[in-house]
Amino acid sequence: MTDYLSREITPRLVGALRRLPVVVLSGLRQTGKSTLLQNEAALARGHAYRTLDDFATLAAARANPESLLEGAVILDEVQRCPELLVALKRSVDEQRRPGRFILSGSANLALLGHVSETLAGRAGYFTLHPMTRREQRGTTAKPPFLVKFLAAPVLSAGRANPVTEREVLGGGLPLACLGPADGVAEWFRGYVQTYVERDVRQLSQITDLVAFRTLAQLAALRTGQVLVISTIGRDAKLNAVTAGRYLDLLETSFLIRRLPPFLKNRSSRLIKSPKLYFTDSGLAAHLAGVVSLEAGREELLRGALFETYVAQNLAALLEAHLPEARLSYWHEQGRHEVDFVIEAGRKVFAIEVKATTRWNESDLSGLRAFLERTPACQAAVLAYNGKEAVKLDERLFAIPLGHLLE
Repeated sequence: MTDYLSREITPRLVGALRRLPVVVLSGLRQTGKSTLLQNEAALARGHAYRTLDDFATLAAARANPESLLEGAVILDEVQRCPELLVALKRSVDEQRRPGRFILSGSANLALLGHVSETLAGRAGYFTLHPMTRREQRGTTAKPPFLVKFLAAPVLSAGRANPVTEREVLGGGLPLACLGPADGVAEWFRGYVQTYVERDVRQLSQITDLVAFRTLAQLAALRTGQVLVISTIGRDAKLNAVTAGRYLDLLETSFLIRRLPPFLKNRSSRLIKSPKLYFTDSGLAAHLAGVVSLEAGREELLRGALFETYVAQNLAALLEAHLPEARLSYWHEQGRHEVDFVIEAGRKVFAIEVKATTRWNESDLSGLRAFLERTPACQAAVLAYNGKEAVKLDERLFAIPLGHLLE
């Protein structure tokens, strides 16, 4: 693995430390939270680092939580000891100065009711997503193309570097995407056994781990599709209530995300269910049993995994640079769809992803329909895996994925 690479979210975290007494950084296990907090000088400086993955530290947190809260502290994997947060709340209320505590965890603390209630008004919440393409390439010093395009839809000059099969199958977990290609499958196998099953079981009692893992695999096979809980539950041989609870656990553990529908236009046939995405394309490919994305083989899943890769990059870029922006999708039943819709203030942008190096007029039908029904749409983009960017109409563009994610 290479040396530490800077992360897009760092400036926002540093800014929050100057304003808030508690900063919460959550994310999928092994996205690099601990590495970030220990290697970024602006975050680590002046903070003692303690992780509740260490048994002695966890025991101390349960027996005498105040002993861990002296001075400025980074508390890693804090979801393992919720009772520590009560003592932290008291400490903050007694001395409310910015930057005292950084909490980190592989569970979405904002979705855990007792945590969000305890820290209400005291904490800012941030997510460390899998590494972006920019982070993996070490090019985060320059502003993202996406941010510039959303401000003013202008094309980049030059030819793009297409997204490779290796990038999609490697995903964005540092030890997978930055390590040797021949070790990725083995790493993901150990990851699922060591982290996924253990972490999820710590969050909630699961009576049938086999059924839970089956559901996770079915979710991976459905990444990029509209979520119908009753259908995925039936295929996993689970009732809808249990399937829903297991999906909630997958979401709380950052293994999946549910993308909401965009409903702000004139169509009366809009699908209102969320779309399901795995948080990391490499993990989705592993659980789905995909080892190659060669064109022509498993074409639907190939496209879905490319789409998942784009989704994780978009989510990370927006979190770091445009936190007020909303990401959604648009789908008219039986007619048209658009993979991603970005709402930034009053501006709306549509993005349709194609894994292929070429496109044809039919690939633009969803974008054209969205433009017709959404007057607020500033630009509609066909993001394809080629090299040349083209302006097709006043608000319609074909942009290489290599440019969109640069």
